[in-house]
Amino acid sequence: MNLNLEQSLNQLKVLIVVGIMILVGQRIGYGIPVATAIPGMLMIIVIAMLALIIKDLFPRVKFPAFAWASLTALILSMPFIPTSEWFLHYTNEVNFLGTTTPILAFAGISVGNKIQKLKELSWKVFIVAIAVFIGTFFGSAIISHIVLKLQGII
Repeated sequence: MNLNLEQSLNQLKVLIVVGIMILVGQRIGYGIPVATAIPGMLMIIVIAMLALIIKDLFPRVKFPAFAWASLTALILSMPFIPTSEWFLHYTNEVNFLGTTTPILAFAGISVGNKIQKLKELSWKVFIVAIAVFIGTFFGSAIISHIVLKLQGII
């Protein structure tokens, strides 16, 4: 078991910055008061930090940190667990779509840093990407159509 304290501290700093970005984005985009969402955001940060620590403590277990975070949140929110009521009350104040803004920004930065490697890939990758986009679009449209038809909406 190996836990790098400096690395964990840096991860916590990044989580806090991302949490602040999410709170600001929620305030601007959804009108959610920052003070209302702070307790839920703190819980999310603690769960994310706990997941990163667990991942570092058990490097031989091939389980990603986001899976540890999801599992922890799932356990805390189960109806028969005493924590579920207050956990769900506070985390429901954090809008899920508000969390996607920093994630997409970091994904864009990650791709932007590898633009030279993307240029080296064959043009065939472009064809595969277009096929995936089209397949995803039509797959989603077909599933949506079936569900809406079964519900009698269309």
